[in-house]
Amino acid sequence: MIVPTSPKAGYLAYKRQIDAAVAGVLDSGWYLLGDELRRFEVDFAHYIGVGHAVGVASGTDAIELALRACGVGAGDLVLTVSHTAVATVAAIERCGAVPGFVDIDPVTYNMDPNRLEAAIHKAGRPVKAVVPVHLYGLPADMKAIGSIAREHGIYVIEDCAQAHGAAIDGRRVGTFGHVGAFSFYPTKNLGALGDGGCVVSDDPALADRVRSLREYGWQQRHVSTVPGVNSRLDELQAAILGVKLKHLDDETGRRQEIAAAYDATLGALDMKLAMTPGGYMHVYHQYVIRTDQRDELKRYLSDHDIATLIHYPVPVHRQPAYAGRLLDIGSLEQTQQAADQILSLPMYPQLTNSQVAQVAERIVAWSRRSDVS
Repeated sequence: MIVPTSPKAGYLAYKRQIDAAVAGVLDSGWYLLGDELRRFEVDFAHYIGVGHAVGVASGTDAIELALRACGVGAGDLVLTVSHTAVATVAAIERCGAVPGFVDIDPVTYNMDPNRLEAAIHKAGRPVKAVVPVHLYGLPADMKAIGSIAREHGIYVIEDCAQAHGAAIDGRRVGTFGHVGAFSFYPTKNLGALGDGGCVVSDDPALADRVRSLREYGWQQRHVSTVPGVNSRLDELQAAILGVKLKHLDDETGRRQEIAAAYDATLGALDMKLAMTPGGYMHVYHQYVIRTDQRDELKRYLSDHDIATLIHYPVPVHRQPAYAGRLLDIGSLEQTQQAADQILSLPMYPQLTNSQVAQVAERIVAWSRRSDVS
């Protein structure tokens, strides 16, 4: 079976280095907020191109603490997309804020800046923040989104959970907004062997607020100056991430090679492939195709030992926990169409050329129908 992703393969690729890093932490006797975390925070901030990185316990926590550091709280309106992992919206609600949804661009699947402008005007109340999601590893249009946000005095928190190293004109995501939020969930492009996240910013005051919020609002031990939480990236995960960060660019290159191979074989078929605007660097957390016959194709591939995933089958605004109770500020037609048609093909750096070819050739066979057996 060819699987969609494989965290174990990512571990085995660097097993000796990861095992040594873990052993070093275990031998040190220091397991939280120590040298490994400080070292990783410095290295990750340098990689992204910001002054500050603050490790936290998960990507969801990263978004929540980033929002809270920007002063987002009870009743504030925060705009984002519905075509995303539910974590984006869960984090907004954990601040006490109200999520409002903006439709996506049908080509990039990211927030449509034109729809953002319209949503701001339609909301009928001030918008405190916007959370664009760099979905599938492709940056959202941060130049347009940033311009709109500045015009309206809105905070920008980038959801970079799927886009480690992605860039626009050489500038990495996480550097365009006031704050960037990353996830290190095991399947991410930079994945830990457990949960983890990080908040990045060039604003030292915002970074200091996140550091305080991640540990009970402390600036002085045992004295909470603001209500905070317990959200710390532990030393084991920081050490593992430190090893994997050194290989991230090489792994991104491999993802791009796999995407190019898919493009070359599938480009002539009657389906929509991933598109990358000029000047954008796509890091292919997922490689998605789009077809009206998505469910049939998924079943066919499964029957031929190729597992695929759907990111995401039910838009957040239509999920039982959220349906009918969130702010209605515009049509989400493109969001729903994408949810009905998107299919994520196997994509991780350890896929072999043979496996990639097998996936692509099976899709070609399915598309021809008469050749399907």
